[in-house]
Amino acid sequence: MPAEPAPVSIEVTPYGDGIALVTVVGELDVETAPELRNRLADQIRAGRRHLLLDLSEVPFMDSSGINALLKAHDEAGRAGGSVCLVSPAPMVRRVLDLTGVSLTIASLDGVEAALAHVGEGTSPH
Repeated sequence: MPAEPAPVSIEVTPYGDGIALVTVVGELDVETAPELRNRLADQIRAGRRHLLLDLSEVPFMDSSGINALLKAHDEAGRAGGSVCLVSPAPMVRRVLDLTGVSLTIASLDGVEAALAHVGEGTSPH
């Protein structure tokens, strides 16, 4: 019997006004991307229009994951905010570069750099 794939883990930490750090652990694929898409949409609806997505522990992402990122980017932009990717794992960074997503969504190394990118402080709330 094949092993069940580990579910994706998504942790949200509010930062400052209108900012959420979303830490993702696990693969983003057709099975797990809908959960990420829903969690990001929930953050935007809650007034957190700047989303910092820590992808350092995402070893694999397929087109479903890319679509979740692009949808969040679009929704955050309509809310006057942004999406910033934090320290994508090497294989994910390669996918982002090959698909051109890295030209659309900012990608920075480290939470501090991402927070500076959106112009806010670094204290979690």
